[in-house]
Amino acid sequence: MIVSVMYQVGPGHKFDLDYYMKTHVPLVGRLWGSSGLKGAQVLQGAGSPSGDPAMFHIIALLDFESLDAFKSAAAAHGKEVLGDIPNFTDVQPTIQFNDRLA
Repeated sequence: MIVSVMYQVGPGHKFDLDYYMKTHVPLVGRLWGSSGLKGAQVLQGAGSPSGDPAMFHIIALLDFESLDAFKSAAAAHGKEVLGDIPNFTDVQPTIQFNDRLA
């Protein structure tokens, strides 16, 4: 199960990439690593085919053993992970569950 966590670009929004990469990402790994998080990719929006700016600052792809593993991790440490978000952004992330097809 891949969980996408996407932070949309918008006028006036702040996003502290340094804090996100040095503090938040390690926090997620430390708290959720023992609860079924197998790995993560962090993608930074670079643009679109039309030349417009990217729609998202960051897309994080969290690889969990299963949806139940994610739910367990979120129940155990979701407050800490979600509570850290205001430290690097004022954007409410969009979260999506994805099944791997290939």
